Amino acid sequence: MVVENPVTSAEQSRSLDEAIVDTVREPLIVLDDAMRVVVASRSFYRAFEVTQEETEGRHLHELGTGQWDNPALRELLAQVIPQHTTIEEFEIEHDFPMIGRRTMLLNARKVFYEGNNSTSLLVAIEDVTARRTLEREKDELLRQKDLLLQEMSHRINNSLQIIASILLLKAHTVQSEDTRRHLQDAHERVMAVATIQEQLHPTPFGAQIDARKYLTRLCESLASSMISDQPISLGVEAGEGTTTSEEAVSMGLIATELVINALKHGFPGGAKGKIVVGFESTTGAWRLSVSDDGVGIGTTLAEAPARTGLGTSIVEALTRQLGGRVATSAESPGTTVSVTVPRAA
Repeated sequence: MVVENPVTSAEQSRSLDEAIVDTVREPLIVLDDAMRVVVASRSFYRAFEVTQEETEGRHLHELGTGQWDNPALRELLAQVIPQHTTIEEFEIEHDFPMIGRRTMLLNARKVFYEGNNSTSLLVAIEDVTARRTLEREKDELLRQKDLLLQEMSHRINNSLQIIASILLLKAHTVQSEDTRRHLQDAHERVMAVATIQEQLHPTPFGAQIDARKYLTRLCESLASSMISDQPISLGVEAGEGTTTSEEAVSMGLIATELVINALKHGFPGGAKGKIVVGFESTTGAWRLSVSDDGVGIGTTLAEAPARTGLGTSIVEALTRQLGGRVATSAESPGTTVSVTVPRAA
């Protein structure tokens, strides 16, 4: 009777390795503790256009033209088995023989076979060349978009400044007092839009805006452009809170109109005083207020025909768009106009 030699542990391990790697579509190789290739998957041979004879039994760093001969990779691989570590998405970019320049991600972990106490290193390779190309293209498109937005914002701001300058020059040349006043009002509105546009650039649509920082920058711009030799201070008293970028546009326009109204009507004859822009926020609503210590008005807009002009109409229209409400109250001294806007559920 002929007794067949039993299958060796090494052969058992190899058969198991082959069974494992050939069930996976990604390129896989199995290394021994000396970093020699025990077996590679068919997908590995197809992906890199190499043969079994060129691969098995050779050290990983000897394969091909040394594309895997990376000092950092060799150090990490040497630690996997003794230190029970893993390698996650180690990136290699190289000119591979036959297939050209590629970007590869390597993942590695130890595989232990209890039956024969052998240990192998399973290395999975993913070709992410196309993904990296798309990511670079996306980054370049985003960079170009930012440049275009900056250029567009710059041109819009310049155009608004030119329009405002033309309106102001025209106001100085007309004979009619009513026409001059209307042109000056139009100049102020154009400057207000320019100021809002400058403060919000380059905020993405839908982004959350820190209200205190936004209103502080806005009021600094308004003070420098609208308060020159007048003995009036413009400040901000705002608590913590945010609003969306689209709401911030309306908030800024409302604040600007209320400041303009306070400057026009609250301090006749160059009187001294102060204007304070306030902001409060709760989970259910935010409240914007503009207070002055000027001459004051009646307790309602209806009682104050002097303040029911273009500015008040703009404030009311913007508040309606936001779904909020306007309230005006007499202070001692001065006036406070507030706008309360509920937050979307």
